[in-house]
Amino acid sequence: MLNLLWLIPALPMAGFLILGLFGSRLSRQAIPILGAGSVGLSAAVSLWVAGSFFISPPAGYAYTQVLWRWLEAGSLHLPIALYLDPLSLIMMLVVTCVSFLIHVYSAGYMSDDEDMSRFFAYMNLFVASMVTLLLASNLALLLLGWEGVGLCSYLLIGFWYRDPVNGYAGRKAFIVTRVGDTSLLIGLFLLFRHLGTLDIQTLMERAAHQWPVGSPLAVAAGLLLLGGAVGKSAQLPLQTWLPDAMAGPTPTSALIHAATMVTAGVYLIARMHVIYQLAPSAQFAVAVAGAATLTLAGFSALTQADIKRALAYSTVSQIGYMFLALGVGAWSAAIFHFMTHAFFKALLFLGAGMIIESLDHEQNMFKMGGLRKELPVVFWTFLIAGCALAGVPLVTAGFYSKGLIVWQAEASSAGRWGFWLVAVFGVFLTAAYTFRIIFLTFFGEPKSHVHKRPGLAMTVPCVILAALSMVGGFVKTPEFLGNIHIFTGFLHHALPPVAATRAASMSEMGSEAWVTLALMAGFAVAYFCYIYRPEFSESLTRPAIGKALYRFWKSDWGMDWLYDRLFVWPVMWFARVDARDAVDSIYTGMARLCELFYHGARQTETGRLRWYAAAIALGAVIFVAVVLFL
Repeated sequence: MLNLLWLIPALPMAGFLILGLFGSRLSRQAIPILGAGSVGLSAAVSLWVAGSFFISPPAGYAYTQVLWRWLEAGSLHLPIALYLDPLSLIMMLVVTCVSFLIHVYSAGYMSDDEDMSRFFAYMNLFVASMVTLLLASNLALLLLGWEGVGLCSYLLIGFWYRDPVNGYAGRKAFIVTRVGDTSLLIGLFLLFRHLGTLDIQTLMERAAHQWPVGSPLAVAAGLLLLGGAVGKSAQLPLQTWLPDAMAGPTPTSALIHAATMVTAGVYLIARMHVIYQLAPSAQFAVAVAGAATLTLAGFSALTQADIKRALAYSTVSQIGYMFLALGVGAWSAAIFHFMTHAFFKALLFLGAGMIIESLDHEQNMFKMGGLRKELPVVFWTFLIAGCALAGVPLVTAGFYSKGLIVWQAEASSAGRWGFWLVAVFGVFLTAAYTFRIIFLTFFGEPKSHVHKRPGLAMTVPCVILAALSMVGGFVKTPEFLGNIHIFTGFLHHALPPVAATRAASMSEMGSEAWVTLALMAGFAVAYFCYIYRPEFSESLTRPAIGKALYRFWKSDWGMDWLYDRLFVWPVMWFARVDARDAVDSIYTGMARLCELFYHGARQTETGRLRWYAAAIALGAVIFVAVVLFL
């Protein structure tokens, strides 16, 4: 059944083409059926292919399907080929299945939107591009999918383009990620120039044989690829686009933040792990970027009033955990957290969408409150997702994946005490901002009236994701809880196990105990500030220093302010100056000359027939004279 692999990206692509070409002619009932159905079929084929892979693994736990030749120029041979191994299989399953649930939810959420066909067309293209990225056997095809998700993010973030704010958010996402994409493209040129191929498996084999550990070429390639990864995955210093991406419809936020675009950078680094093993300094940079991002984004999430922006900063922070894991060589732990994060973060955004729609598009958490009785299904599913995000012990998936990263941040050969401390502090921040969201939204006195209650199309996907947010972590448990390693054991066929060449100074159980204490401390702070003594949180921002710090964190540590002054304003100033340069005067002069000829020729249009006949005769005489005498 592995030969059906090509159908997984082809089905949503077919849905995009049909909706894009004929969407305006389809009934409103047919549009979501086609949009969600194409992704649902893709998810079904993914499960079928995965079952075949598990039951009868191919040789070497890898399968390549060559579809046709694409580009051939000199030594460059690029086929359209798909590569399936445990890494791409897990990513593919999560992307297609979670995307299908988001599409089903969208059928209810977007039912009244006049551009529903355009929305589902973009969403289908998004899924097709992401699956192409994951299954690509060479870096050129991966880049095609990479650019596809970038385009779709622009189209979906600015979907309601009639509002200038949405258009600006879409352009910002596109331009900021292009900075990282440029770095990635240069990295691909470097790899091809020195290794002579873009086939991923061949490239990694050649790199391992030709480059020694610490090779400057490996370091340069690793840093350039990291530049592309931090752009797509919204890590420092290119994280500023993601909070503004909340301008798009809520299902778009769930799709971008949970299962697709922001995890592309994580996949890229994991897929190119050999390069980073050959470049320890570049791998250390990955860990530093992740550690810094998870901390800074955690503080920013604590200060947001908009529920979607708070969740957006949460995504930035949790992707930081994945980068930290990749940076210390905990490859499987990063992918494990990717999987669990897809479940609970998609659920959080879908829950936020139901809250916003129920309150007539109100997004300010301080204008909510008391919704646990009005929206019980939303409350319980959102609570489960929040507990998974915070990492509540034993019963949530986030506890197992995040706890594994925290422990391996110190226990792996590339781990450090500093990384472990940052990771534990990140747990405290995560618990604080997560329960802040829950307390402000669902507890206290109601401040807004519920105008609409979600239907089955919106609640059923949330219930399924809630179940996955609880049981999804049981595929990898610590030694003191049964030592189940189904997930990591399967991934080790594609990714190397954690290199533990030194004795860890702390057991996994000890690390989990500190993680639990940090979580309890974060919960206690949120409870004290927003339930027990809500006036205390307000008093913190009254002093000048408290107010300044609050504004600083809320504005993403002033990153937009800094970038405006370093990049945006200088470019705008240069554009204004350049608008009056000598080059433009040349083309302006040509335009004026054309206008002059026009006005001269215009004078000959008198409307007198005899003058036209005389001009034709004179022209004929001149033409004959030129031919005869010249």
